[in-house]
Amino acid sequence: MCGSRAVPLLSLSPLSPLSLLLVSLPALSPVGASQRSDGSRSVSQVCVEKSLIFRSNTPYSTDIISDRSGQDPLFCVQLDDSKLNYFQQPQDIKESDFAQFLEKYGRHSFLAASQVQPSFSAFYRAGDPVLIYFDSSSVLSMLRQPIKMGASGLCVDGNPAGFLDSKSTSCTRIFANLSKSCMTDPALDAASYYRGFTVLKVPVNDTVMPYMKVNVTAVSPPGAPHMKDNACINVVSEVIYEIEYSGTSGIQSASVQFKISNISVNSRSSLQQRFTMHFWTRTLSRMLPRSGNPGYITGAPLLIANSGAVQHMSVLRSENDGSCSQFLRHTVQFGRNMRTGCKISLSPVLEDSNCSYIQQKLHKAFQGMNRTEHFAITGSAHSAQAEEWMTILIQNCSVQAVNCSSCCMVPVTLEIQILWTKVGLLSNPQAQVLGTRHFYQCQPLRFLNTSMVPVTTVVTFTDMTDWPEPPRGQPQMHWKLPFDIFFPFKISLICRRHLKMLCRAALSPLVRSPGWCFVSPPHAIAAISRLYFPCHNQRLRNESIRCWSNIPFITVPLSRAHGKSFAHRSELKHAKRIVVKLGSAVVTRGDECGLALGRLASIVEQVSMLQNQGREMMIVTSGAVAFGKQRLRHEILLSQSVRQALHSGQSQLKDVAIPVLEARACAAAGQSGLMALYEAMFTQYSICAAQILVTNLDFHDEQKRRNLNGTLHELLRMNIVPIINTNDAVVPPPEPNSDLQGVISVKDNDSLAARLAVEMKTDLLIVLSDVEGLFDNPPGSDDAKLIDIFYPGDQQSVTFGTKSRVGMGGMEAKVKAALWALQGGTSVVIANGTHPKISGHVITDIVEGKKVGTFFSEVKPAGPTVEQQAEMARAGGRTLAALQPEQRAEIIYRLADLLTDQREEILLANKKDLEEAENKGRLALPLLKRLSLSTSKLNSLAIGLRQIAASSQDSVGRVIRRTRIAKDLDLEQVTVPIGVLLVIFESRPDCLPQVSALAIASGNGLLLKGGKEAAHSNQILHHLTQEALSIHGVRDAVQLVNTREEVEDLCRLDKLIDLIIPRGSSQLVRNIQKAAKGIPVMGHSEGICHVYVDTDASVEKVTRIIRDSKCEYPAACNALETLLIHRDLLRTPLFDQIIDMLRVEQVKIHAGPKFASYLTFSPSEVKSLRTEYGDLECCIEVVDSVQEAVEHIHKYGSSHTDVIITENEKTAEFFLQHVDSACVFWNASTRFSDGYRFGLGAEVGISTSRIHARGPVGIEGLLTTKWLLRGDNHVVSDFSEHGSMKYLHESLPLPQRNAN
Repeated sequence: MCGSRAVPLLSLSPLSPLSLLLVSLPALSPVGASQRSDGSRSVSQVCVEKSLIFRSNTPYSTDIISDRSGQDPLFCVQLDDSKLNYFQQPQDIKESDFAQFLEKYGRHSFLAASQVQPSFSAFYRAGDPVLIYFDSSSVLSMLRQPIKMGASGLCVDGNPAGFLDSKSTSCTRIFANLSKSCMTDPALDAASYYRGFTVLKVPVNDTVMPYMKVNVTAVSPPGAPHMKDNACINVVSEVIYEIEYSGTSGIQSASVQFKISNISVNSRSSLQQRFTMHFWTRTLSRMLPRSGNPGYITGAPLLIANSGAVQHMSVLRSENDGSCSQFLRHTVQFGRNMRTGCKISLSPVLEDSNCSYIQQKLHKAFQGMNRTEHFAITGSAHSAQAEEWMTILIQNCSVQAVNCSSCCMVPVTLEIQILWTKVGLLSNPQAQVLGTRHFYQCQPLRFLNTSMVPVTTVVTFTDMTDWPEPPRGQPQMHWKLPFDIFFPFKISLICRRHLKMLCRAALSPLVRSPGWCFVSPPHAIAAISRLYFPCHNQRLRNESIRCWSNIPFITVPLSRAHGKSFAHRSELKHAKRIVVKLGSAVVTRGDECGLALGRLASIVEQVSMLQNQGREMMIVTSGAVAFGKQRLRHEILLSQSVRQALHSGQSQLKDVAIPVLEARACAAAGQSGLMALYEAMFTQYSICAAQILVTNLDFHDEQKRRNLNGTLHELLRMNIVPIINTNDAVVPPPEPNSDLQGVISVKDNDSLAARLAVEMKTDLLIVLSDVEGLFDNPPGSDDAKLIDIFYPGDQQSVTFGTKSRVGMGGMEAKVKAALWALQGGTSVVIANGTHPKISGHVITDIVEGKKVGTFFSEVKPAGPTVEQQAEMARAGGRTLAALQPEQRAEIIYRLADLLTDQREEILLANKKDLEEAENKGRLALPLLKRLSLSTSKLNSLAIGLRQIAASSQDSVGRVIRRTRIAKDLDLEQVTVPIGVLLVIFESRPDCLPQVSALAIASGNGLLLKGGKEAAHSNQILHHLTQEALSIHGVRDAVQLVNTREEVEDLCRLDKLIDLIIPRGSSQLVRNIQKAAKGIPVMGHSEGICHVYVDTDASVEKVTRIIRDSKCEYPAACNALETLLIHRDLLRTPLFDQIIDMLRVEQVKIHAGPKFASYLTFSPSEVKSLRTEYGDLECCIEVVDSVQEAVEHIHKYGSSHTDVIITENEKTAEFFLQHVDSACVFWNASTRFSDGYRFGLGAEVGISTSRIHARGPVGIEGLLTTKWLLRGDNHVVSDFSEHGSMKYLHESLPLPQRNAN
């Protein structure tokens, strides 16, 4: 629209030609021109149709005028210089010449709607790891950028590539056997850097959709490395990634280039590799710079909240005819001004002639579905953190009607004014919103054309950043600086005054004048810069006034309101400020002489990862004494004279006596080396570290305490990691009785970490030692169990052992320090930092809320822990298995009766779940269907439960084999329960009574973990289940896990759980299979079911079976996903009937590769033949024979359910015998693959595994066997060559089964 200083973005529909009128108007008066203050000349205007959306970063003022005919209003931008106007005459743009128009005037001026990228709920922030996805194995990983470590510069491959972190790294690889590495080491092969994976546009935690993936394009890729003439050829020496990104739309493209070299084979072959990441974008030249984490990013959706529900701010959007759309709205993007216009019809409501009703209708149109109440200060605001949100100031129409008592003032324009500023370090400023005002401009209703009322929405962003002036002689702020400490600190003054004048914030324009102030609730005092409102003489009650000095300032990043520790592990992910205490046993080697470098490097990597996520990390470390001891021993050996060395003999040199080294001297010698090591490690992650040495006296002197506190705060503000240690070189003895004064004395690093955590108001203290946590008995004893959660007062029941091999404190000191920190409002976790299997991710696991170590909490749960529930389920299951079959059946009959008797209560609870799910909008339609219960569903459940009861009379204890081993020595194999089952299910409350009945019938203990979306339904169904179990005193046999246990944590209870059965999405099943350690998982990850239509298929059967298989319940795992059709059926009436039926049922068709090749105009080609759609979609593919159909099913199927439709018995039998799936049908719908339809009563799931149970799993699948041997003084020696006994091995008849 205009020159490089302001480029608007118009959204054009590609469906039909649009006429876009852009005119350059001469100076008009009065509405068409703007006079400068000096009266010199007018400015020109660039105008577009008002009904089209206008987005721009332009700082110029805007106006609304009428076109020359006086008909349609135009939206105009006033430019300072008419030469910047691209358009000197009107342009008539049609779809046919749109591409030519873009080429002429620049592709960034206008974008067609088809070119708009899909919006995502999540997006990368600076420094986030770039995610990649391996389709073949369904594995989510990170793009790596190897770095060097240590003096030798060896490659460390685990370093993730950070988003927008354009940099180059180099490292060295050394090969002991180059001939082998040349063929096997993926680091040398170019293909490993682009083949087999895709880059994800945006970060994702669960389902990876196809449109999220970006292929990595290799530019002139070299061949694979190979040996030739005693050298490795085609070895990658340099990797260069070029990654294009586009704001919140994420990564757009990725390419990689290589440089290759050859390596000669010698005794120490090595390779110097270089890795470069380059991020670039095609964004506009006037686009605001990326703001960084956790501030807003230019183009990111502006977050608002209504009753705690987070959503995107949106404004009205027009249809093609100029009317306001009832469903579609434009999302407000941060930093981009916007104006929209459309027309609303008021004629239907005028008959009521109710002014308030008309106002309500127009207000609702402006606001959308929900009234917005609060806005997010930053783009990463969490709905549970009140301090990250502020109230939207709203001015309605009532004030404008003061002089018109009989007028009905209705809103016709909404001006959304948003003030924002950049805060934080000058090298990485963060954009935060200061305030938002909704200002309604109104007109009397009698002056409006009521048939179509034109309404307008204007969104403006104003930058309020006040940059500091650099000191004289200092570089200018646009120069590249290594640190921001060259600039003076910027501060803000916060004062609470209870007798202040109240500001009329919602009714006054945002201007700057002496005597103005800003009012906010106490919880909403946040990073606000120079936001002023006029004050009036009113009392201020329960409010906080923030008054600003004229000193430029910087604010601390938002953090959790301190004062109360976290109650549950799941809340630890919200921890903002974290202290990590590294014990001596963690930092030092086993010989107590030197540091454990590998372990320390892993800890630094985890701390860096959390720091780059926007958290504030502090480290309290030991290790100076051990590091100094190593250095001093080395110096003593080197300082020995040659005579002493020769006299002792070369063979005895290692036995030279070294004097006992004093700890203070070791600390003095080791402090500098320890800090240098930390600095070198943190530098690899572009993080600066600073050392602070303290003693106990520093906390008892008030001035020193303030100095220490101020130093730590300034370091955290500058994104520097403080590394704190006691000054062991000069540490005095602890002062007596200081613990009795309400504070903890600094006697060791445990007490130091606790004291710092409370002083700095940290959210979390992580204490790493050489034990897993607290145990209820001495660790290593048979009865010792790790205490998952420790509560104040439990220390009386704990016996403390000796101290660790190194360090000053022991577990008793750690518990004492932890409880003191907990009392001060800091959550604490004690965990093992030395275990080689978990030390590489122990810190990040704790922050993510995983069950690692012992968590200190002040809140005891109302019910038992999940471990206790599992033990109760095992004990109850054993009692249940000992009941008579009739008693177990009686329990199931009672549960079936309760489902029908308590129908109203069940449906009422289910209605609550449905309402909450719909209000939150988190569940897709198929999941909502699964969540819903009805009277018919409950009746079907009751019928199924009665079938289970009737068929379970002889399930447990049934003899399936009898053998006479020898005389009076009989062997029996009998069925027994598996033990404790863990069933995890999503959005399916009907699963709870089904699985409970099967567990009761089979005598198993049961742990149930349902989705939170069905919490109310699960609660009442579990209550009814326990009520039924109570008739025979086995209430505890079925347990519902209501605590905040993560599924991954439940899968680690291998000593308490015997079998895991997941019921839910394929992603849930895959996640559980991956997380389960030592516990078998029964289920299927996908339900890719096929139906093959043979040439001899019956016309009447084909459409009925296909319709039922696909359309009866498309979200089911046994629904048709791929339809295989014999090639001879193409272009036949039968094929046309199939296609017509699918179209009538609104099934979206995807064409397989062979099917697409037969068609001139084919449907969209399928992206993968291994797709489970779970909706009204399916793939059609062509095969040449039944043999090819079988091969296709084996290659792309999931071994679930596959069907053949044919009248040829020989072809059908071939299909039935050769298809290797759990269920194979002939002339029957795939939907018959169900436990209830098989007559099993119900099922716990469908298994596609090849051991134990397969297909729909009923009672038989929940049983195993045990052997019973009954003898009379039999010993094996009697059956030896010279013994008196002989083996008979006779099969005995089985006992008669119960005919009932």
